[in-house]
Amino acid sequence: MTIKTGDTLPAATLLQMGEDGPAQVSLSDKLTNRKVVIFGLPGAYTGTCSTAHVPSFMITHDDFKAKGVDEIICISVNDPFVMKAWGDATGAIDAGITMLADAESAFTTEIGMNFSAAPVGFVNRSKRYSMLVDNGVITILNAEANPGECEISAGETLLEAME
Repeated sequence: MTIKTGDTLPAATLLQMGEDGPAQVSLSDKLTNRKVVIFGLPGAYTGTCSTAHVPSFMITHDDFKAKGVDEIICISVNDPFVMKAWGDATGAIDAGITMLADAESAFTTEIGMNFSAAPVGFVNRSKRYSMLVDNGVITILNAEANPGECEISAGETLLEAME
């Protein structure tokens, strides 16, 4: 089942690099009584993800905060080591974006946002999307038809939809 506006996100445990290595992060804890932006993408260090999607949320970070967003979270089907290195390389972590790994694609698959493109090495990866989540409920969901595009799911588009 693919998620839609009005749905409550399922409980999930994701991974983030902590000071002592990979640490489990409860998505429910991040969402309870908070307004959060989540964006998912096919993979760290990939073209559109690195040159368009992550930068679009770095550029709009302060505008989201001004609209009451508590946190911006990037989720990708990668391991937490890669997500940390990519967050550092792009400047996303310094810009205030939380980089979370869905290493086994469990969350991505549960919300119906998984896809595979084996010829390019993508197996059970995430479609490209962005969403505004208020206390666990999706209030805006923007999903791309093609994972190589970043228009509908860009930070600027989500920000405009909030107005």
